[in-house]
Amino acid sequence: MTGLKRVLHIRSINDMPMTLDQILEEAQRLPPDQVAELVDRLSVTLHSSEDPSMEDVWKQETRRRLAEIESGRVSGIPGEEVSARVRKIVGR
Repeated sequence: MTGLKRVLHIRSINDMPMTLDQILEEAQRLPPDQVAELVDRLSVTLHSSEDPSMEDVWKQETRRRLAEIESGRVSGIPGEEVSARVRKIVGR
């Protein structure tokens, strides 16, 4: 079972919607290629009204960023730190 399906499967077992923090926690357990696929899918969903030719551009950008992280040229920011920054910005 792929990681993306595993996340959905966990939701159906619990029979309760997952919180954003739970989704993030599950996504952090996925291998990098599945994270890239998830980002691609979310990007397509969020930007579906945009020019369809942009899909390839977004995929290339996602893969470029993932390659930068995997090569060590840039480092990721832990999800909890990102969440804390967002909460501070939005005042929660």
